[in-house]
Amino acid sequence: MCCKKDNCSPSSCSCRGGKIERFIEPCLLLLLKKNQPSHGYELLDNLNAFGLNNDPGSVYRTLRRLENEQMVKSSWDTEGTGPAKRLYELSPEGEKLLADWITNFKNTRKNLDKFIKEYQDLEG
Repeated sequence: MCCKKDNCSPSSCSCRGGKIERFIEPCLLLLLKKNQPSHGYELLDNLNAFGLNNDPGSVYRTLRRLENEQMVKSSWDTEGTGPAKRLYELSPEGEKLLADWITNFKNTRKNLDKFIKEYQDLEG
């Protein structure tokens, strides 16, 4: 939430805040760490928990990029009925990238907490 409205969203907020660029990437990495292997549609459904309402194209493009960067591995799941589906897993390199994201988030949170405290001190 980035303004005084209870229902504030990045698309309706005048401060232009609320969006962390590439936030989908660490979210996908965390979901894979938690529930691997996973199908893309499972990952897409679980992104809602992080406030992301991504389109399937964005999720699959990010997964493809992460796979090209060797952060994620995929294989074809041919079990069951219907067409084969991709299963995604986190690679050791992806585990390290996720840890780096967490370190970055902790530092960012510390700076944001400091900023908010400064503002609250001014408001009394």
